[in-house]
Amino acid sequence: MRRFFIDENAITEDQAVITGNLFCHMTRVLRLKIGTRVILSDGIGRRHVGVIDTVGRENLVVRLEESSLEPTRPTGPLITLYQGLPKGSKMEFILQKCTELGVDSLVPFVAGRSVARLPANREGERLERWQRIVREAARQSNRATVPDLKPVMELPELLDAADQTVKLLLWEEEKSNRLKSVLGSVPLPETVAVMVGPEGGLSKNEVAAATRAGFIPVTLGSRILRTETAGIALLAILQYCWGDMG
Repeated sequence: MRRFFIDENAITEDQAVITGNLFCHMTRVLRLKIGTRVILSDGIGRRHVGVIDTVGRENLVVRLEESSLEPTRPTGPLITLYQGLPKGSKMEFILQKCTELGVDSLVPFVAGRSVARLPANREGERLERWQRIVREAARQSNRATVPDLKPVMELPELLDAADQTVKLLLWEEEKSNRLKSVLGSVPLPETVAVMVGPEGGLSKNEVAAATRAGFIPVTLGSRILRTETAGIALLAILQYCWGDMG
């Protein structure tokens, strides 16, 4: 059965009414018909199995047969990725792959060297598109929950809000703090933050500010990874060491 993420408000008693982009995806792209059984997840821990009962011009109705709690989330710390806003469509690639790798929260931010800037009048539209990408990636990777996607933040605001147990900052100029040594020196945390700068990287002043906020600058070795690669690589490593990939 196919799984779809819906808003919890779409469910009333023994049915769910699907509208908007998801309705278009289910009927025009997937061409699902009356009688098709589906799984609907509300993104906050409940799943509903049902059958498409009616298909209208603007919505479809799923008759719910059973509802239950989602299986317990995979073991390991909750991981937040703070991603410097990249150019073009790179953010969409990052959101998709990090969702597949089990990230729990995604926070794009603007730094001093950020080339990409998000106009205020387009932020809502862009965030909505990003949210659709995250939800689709969660569905395709069979996740029970959708990562929490935050609006774009400024770096000082981010540093004030970051309260994770372990906070890692990937920095190309770091020479001594190897990731393996850092991970081996701390006990298994409940929450982890990963910060990746934009294409131009973070300035020394920004790294100093992040360090004062508790972030640990780390290096992945001699190779310099692109901004769209670095967070994905570190997430995979963390899931292997502390999560459910090991």
